[in-house]
Parts: sequence; C-alpha cells; structure tokens
Amino acid sequence: MATFTIVAGARPNFMKIAPIIHQLIKKQGEGIDVNFRLVHTGQHYDKKMSGNFFEQLNIPEPDANLGGGGGTQAEQTAAIMIAFEKELLENRPDLVLVVGDVTSTLSCSIAAKKLQIDVAHVEGGIRSGDLTMPEEINRMVTDSITDHFFTTSEIANSNLRKSGFAEEKIHYVGNTMIDTLMAQMPRFQKPEGEIFENLVSGQYFVMTMHRPANVDQEYKLKAMIDAILEGTKGLPIIFPVHPRTAKNLQSLGIDAPNLYMSDPLGYLEFNYLVKNAKGVITDSGGITEEASVMNVPCITLRDNTERAETIHLGTNELVGTDPAKLKPFLEKIMNGEWKQYQGIPLWDGKTAERIVDILIDSYPTSKNDSNR
Repeated sequence: MATFTIVAGARPNFMKIAPIIHQLIKKQGEGIDVNFRLVHTGQHYDKKMSGNFFEQLNIPEPDANLGGGGGTQAEQTAAIMIAFEKELLENRPDLVLVVGDVTSTLSCSIAAKKLQIDVAHVEGGIRSGDLTMPEEINRMVTDSITDHFFTTSEIANSNLRKSGFAEEKIHYVGNTMIDTLMAQMPRFQKPEGEIFENLVSGQYFVMTMHRPANVDQEYKLKAMIDAILEGTKGLPIIFPVHPRTAKNLQSLGIDAPNLYMSDPLGYLEFNYLVKNAKGVITDSGGITEEASVMNVPCITLRDNTERAETIHLGTNELVGTDPAKLKPFLEKIMNGEWKQYQGIPLWDGKTAERIVDILIDSYPTSKNDSNR
C-alpha cells in the first residue's frame, strides 16, 4: 500500500489540495491500494480564513490539526516543525505532499526530509526573484529538498532546469487551483448581506490587499485606496478585509460611500464576486490565476510576480505598489479596452488526475477487491 501525507495550512492551500484528495478517494473506490492522511498545520486558525473551506470544497476533516498558528514567522515555523515531526513519527508515510509557498510548506518539507521521507511540491519552480518576500524563501528552500516537482507552467520548468534539477523530477501537470475553480464554478453563490444585494454584474470592482508593501504603512495604504476610489469613478468596490489589513484600516478614517468593507468571504461567495466583477485589484498571486481563467481584468499591486503566465496569457497586469501608476490601468478597464484570456496550457481542470497517476506509478500500490 502507498501512503501519502497531504499538508495544508493557509487559505490558498485548501483549493490546491481539494482536487488531489478527491482523485485519491476516487482511486480508492476503484480498488487501488492507496491511503492518505490530511494534516492541517493550523497556520490559518481563524474560522473565517479556513474553517468553512472543508465544507464548501467537500474536503474531509483533517486527520490531525497541528495548532501551529500565531506568533512570528520563526515561532510559527518552529511550532509546525515540532508538531509535524511528531505526526510523522507516529504515522510515517511514503511521501509528504506540500502545496504553494506558505510557512507550512517550508516547515513540513524540512521535517519530512530530516526523517528521510520523500517530498512532493505542488507548484514547484515558481519564482518572483524577490527575496524580501517570505514566500520566495519558502519556495526556494522547499524546492532545494524536493523529490517530485509538480509544476504549473513552462516558466516554472525552466526555473528548475536552470537550478540543475534532474528532468525526471519535474512533472509538468498544470494548476490544481484551476481544477477546483472549474469544478466549483456551477456552485458559486452571491454572498448574503445588504452590501451585496444591489450589485450589478460588470458594474463593480473586487479588491484585496494583504502584503506588507501595501498595508503596513498607513499613509501608503490610504494613498492606494484613494487612487483606487478616484479611478473607479464611483462604482462599488467590494473589499473583503484580511485580518492583517484590518488593523491598519481602523485609524485611516476613509469615508467613501462606494467602498464596502466586509469580513473574509467563503470560496464560493468570493469567486462569485470575482466572476461577475468589472475588474479585480489585488496583491494575491492566486487571485490573478482565477481571474485570468474567468477572463476578468486583473490589476496586481506588486512590483514582481511569480505567476508570469497570468501576464503573458492571462488577464493580469503588474502595476506595482506606487498609487500614481494606477490611473491608466483603471482607465483601460473602465473603457472596456482590457486584454482577453488567451488560455494557459494544462490549466484544464485535470491536473489532479495527472498528479495522482504519477504518485501511484512512483510508489508501490496493488489493486484489491474491496472498495476502500
């Protein structure tokens, strides 16, 4: 029997693991002798940030929750490593599968390799080139000890080859986040609440901000929001506020009748808003992927991106963190002059199938007569 431990810890991870879990359960139903444990590191421990994802994405409850949330990055890394090492000693798998680029990705990869357990990295090889981002360090360290890279693009493949990784370790499979998007799109639902009732499709914007370059300095956050308010010409702006951002918004005193701030939304509700928006303004890499596939104009408030394919073939534009640069991009959206989605190879909803087939081929399984 092949045994895999699947790790998730932060909000974006859940969309990435859901289709892999569904595919493993399907294989079990076909009599393939494969088993898995789902470990939630607890990195996102706020129910608004992770709790309802299990229900909405039809993911089974975790077999273990490590309770690694809170504290500084170093404290969180240490807490997750200690708890995950104990988990692995008690339930040793053939392979640990990590996704994305969050603290949990780094921590669990290190703990696994120190116990001589293979590591697979979903979204291996993506790079922003910006070492001021914790995520870039997480990616680089995780990839340096990874046994199987499951990549989303030829750009990621090229990054890994340039770093000297063997071709047989690189598996170009596509994007599991898009698997989830395509599977869940028919279930998207308008959020409940007064601020969402009167929204008109194509006549509002969705905004998210959480990165330090945009939200840690109050004067800069205010300047960015002021520039967005000016450029969107009074159209409603829906702003689900990340807990990190909420702290700094309290003292800004922004009073705009068309700026609607809400708590973080569930996956189905948030993507309903994105799908029907006139445009998206964000500093999240994952949202640029989803917006591109849904052919929604997307402005990224960052100076670099690890998802260059969303610019070359998607609907994303890298604007930067200077509020003064926003105006011409917002004018393009307002005038209906934005580029269209060109299609990104292998972002077809079948990535998890390819990943699970590779895992089953790589680790010993047998076909049995009973459905698991």
